[in-house]
Amino acid sequence: MSPPRYRVGEGEDGERLDATVAALAGPSRSQARRWIDEGRVLLNGERAAPSRKVATGDVIDAEPPPAVPSEIVPEAIPLAILYEDDAIVVVDKSADMVVHPAPGNETGTLVHALLHHCGDLAGIGGVERPGIVHRLDRGTSGVLVVAKDDDAHQFLAAQFQDHSIERVYQALVRGTPATDRGRIDAAIARHPRDRKRMTVVSDARGPVRGTAREAQTAWSVLERFPVSRRSWLEIRPETGRTHQIRVHLASVGLPIAGDPVYGRRGRAREEPGLDRPALHARVLAIDHPRTRERMRFEAQPPQDIAERLAALRRRETS
Repeated sequence: MSPPRYRVGEGEDGERLDATVAALAGPSRSQARRWIDEGRVLLNGERAAPSRKVATGDVIDAEPPPAVPSEIVPEAIPLAILYEDDAIVVVDKSADMVVHPAPGNETGTLVHALLHHCGDLAGIGGVERPGIVHRLDRGTSGVLVVAKDDDAHQFLAAQFQDHSIERVYQALVRGTPATDRGRIDAAIARHPRDRKRMTVVSDARGPVRGTAREAQTAWSVLERFPVSRRSWLEIRPETGRTHQIRVHLASVGLPIAGDPVYGRRGRAREEPGLDRPALHARVLAIDHPRTRERMRFEAQPPQDIAERLAALRRRETS
């Protein structure tokens, strides 16, 4: 089988090769560098250094190393499974669950639960992220798809790369926009002083040169709560950048309620009844890796968000 092939898009233009491989093929940045050093990555048919800058239209062949057995100990953690077959499993992730192990979260993750449930998962993402094609932040609830083998992983990863999937989120935000819909087109980069945060930059080649990536997010108002100065939004991210929805909405004065990172300062960040950002992945639509059939999965907002919305509605009519 030929190694997976990726074409560099405008959003990756000017990026380092290792960062591009990490974004397109799914490994971590350090794993991508290792793949490159081992000769598993070709840029336009030739080996290249991890620091080599890529350009729109470049072709990257990235062959993952053979999967190695995971050292993660499976854990019997309950899962809300929306769909499962021999290729994929789709779950409704709870807000308090971390997707994969990381410093500070070595146990109790979605990966631990899935390994117990499935017995094995695709190793293409590396032993610490078997089967994980995309992720939801801790604090974000909703629909997430996981691959059960390498073929399914590669097929799904290609859909996320070319944005042929459909993703619909819902969020409770602070503020009431002047219009009923809008679209945010602003590059996102690591914050220059706080590496755990992302920030909007005015020019993808400017303030955080070489690290900014183009990002677009469309939103529309589902419900307004003028007394409480809150709004219930539908959000459709057109790209998939880290913290994209949270940082984009905050940049236009609509921070997600309960967001401790991108919300307002101090106690103003707190939201009654919520101890996390009120962001929910409502819909995910993909082409199935085996049948190529379009499949659409949906999860209702969890209890904490539903109760907060009910309280806001009561206040509007009191």
